[in-house]
Amino acid sequence: MTLQELITGCKQKDAKAQEALYRQYANILFGICLKYSPNRMEAEDSLQDAFMTIYNRVEQYEGKGSFEGWIKRITVNTVLQKYRKKRLYEISNEEQLEEIDEEIVHDEIPLDYLLKIIQELPDRYRLVFNLYVMDNYSHKEIAEMLGISDGTSKSNLARARAILKTKIELFKNENP
Repeated sequence: MTLQELITGCKQKDAKAQEALYRQYANILFGICLKYSPNRMEAEDSLQDAFMTIYNRVEQYEGKGSFEGWIKRITVNTVLQKYRKKRLYEISNEEQLEEIDEEIVHDEIPLDYLLKIIQELPDRYRLVFNLYVMDNYSHKEIAEMLGISDGTSKSNLARARAILKTKIELFKNENP
């Protein structure tokens, strides 16, 4: 089936088209869910929620822009919606914290370790870090997505980077 046939089938609530769409995009979207979730189980739940939203809203896709981009955006919003409800982002006196502008990724650090320590970040820091560093959203966009101020987004990023920098330095000291 072509992508257009899949989309048309999903708009008609065809279970085979929905299954084919799931098989085609599940791995990509699961990666997004895992990036923004604190653990694998929540990522799996978010993936299912995202696909339900995609199936329910596929009629809204008008063929303008990338379909993959459209479903990725739905997936990010689905994961973030869970955290918006928890209001994990409001932290007092973080507005004044300046952004740390240091590079934290080092060639000698294994990718699996980096992913592990990013996933271990507190939710508010992990979400802002991933949105800003991995997905290139601006602080203004992040603030709108998470219902926080630009300053809180900047301070959460700075704190995430500080935590990651400490963990990386510890790793480098333990693994010379």
